[in-house]
Amino acid sequence: MIRKNKDVLAFFQSLRERSFGISSKIEQRVTAILDDVRRNGDQAVLQYTKTFDSDDIKRLKIRSDEISKYAEKADRKVIKALNLSAKRIRAFHEMQKETSWSFSEGDNLLGQVIRPLERVGVYIPGGKASYPSTVLMNVIPAQVAGVKEIALCVPTPKGEINPYVMAAIQLLGVKEVYRIGGAQAIGAMAYGTKTIKKVDKIVGPGNIYVALAKKMVFGEVDIDMIAGPSEILIIADDSANPAFVAADLLSQAEHDELASAILITDSKRLADAVDKELGRQLSNLKRKEIARKSLDNYGAIIITKDIKEATELANHIAPEHLEVMTKKPMDVLPLIKNAGAIFLGEWTPEALGDYSAGPNHTLPTGGTARFSSPLGVYDFLKRSSLLKFTRSGFMELASAVETIADIEGLEAHGNTIRIRKGF
Repeated sequence: MIRKNKDVLAFFQSLRERSFGISSKIEQRVTAILDDVRRNGDQAVLQYTKTFDSDDIKRLKIRSDEISKYAEKADRKVIKALNLSAKRIRAFHEMQKETSWSFSEGDNLLGQVIRPLERVGVYIPGGKASYPSTVLMNVIPAQVAGVKEIALCVPTPKGEINPYVMAAIQLLGVKEVYRIGGAQAIGAMAYGTKTIKKVDKIVGPGNIYVALAKKMVFGEVDIDMIAGPSEILIIADDSANPAFVAADLLSQAEHDELASAILITDSKRLADAVDKELGRQLSNLKRKEIARKSLDNYGAIIITKDIKEATELANHIAPEHLEVMTKKPMDVLPLIKNAGAIFLGEWTPEALGDYSAGPNHTLPTGGTARFSSPLGVYDFLKRSSLLKFTRSGFMELASAVETIADIEGLEAHGNTIRIRKGF
């Protein structure tokens, strides 16, 4: 897995391209599903749920008493962990609140009005695994922002309702929950049906059908991001514990075959030790075949001349998760420009951020950390500019506005100024 530096750029390019290979068949299928849902509403959603999830449901909504019934099946230890995590996630996101502001220029007033979105749709993956943490991470920021209506969609393949997901939903008090998934769920939230009221924004991860559907409905509604395969990049020096490094790399490799796990170090000794440790830990993983394919295709151990060069490569990749395991990680922090989340020190594994630390685990992937941010309260807010002028304030700007309107050929714009100047 140790890659020679001359191969690094080609490897980086393969990371960029690993999620590009979307077949035209899938695109056409998602387009057809969305169009069907837009035209036929509940009927189409029910049919696709039967076809894709083998779930012949007659009712889309999961009632509150059903949520409670399944939540009661959850292990008390898990409930305790979810409660702790929810409290920490909420406390962190409370710090992200924004307030309206304004300032005066004489008798004139300028400012910004900040309001929450009215209605948000949250998609929670289901099927192969349960993700109660995704419920917490997507719903809590919306609640902190003040969103009044939150509609949640979670698939229930073969009719199986996951008790841990229901426990997280009950913990947060979400009442509007639908047992649907896939592109049809995205279409239902984006366009609205007889049962499901149209939302203003859709958040939450999903498979390729969900990701494509979100991309296609953007503009009809807002979305959080197009989530790609999971990523971790670790910058480490000779002081790092090889067992810790290997464990953290595997924490992302086990997600799926397209996940990326990279170590960049200035220590040949550490590189060799981590390479051996990966083999040892991999053999004991339940998802070892998935992790092995991930490491073979998109994993790497890269040796650099120093830590500064390691940070330069990390900034080029702009990873979803960036861990810094060096003697003085705070000294490395100023060199980091692009990362979804930064984990400093050997006692800060990425898994803390996934579940219980507090920051959001919905992070930019595929290099988009160069220009985008983790999911947060700010994603559920909208801003309106505020302007209030008196006649004297108007007259101070009238000439400039009239001049610019005229050179842009927008006569009616200029007329709004000219007609007022006579009064």
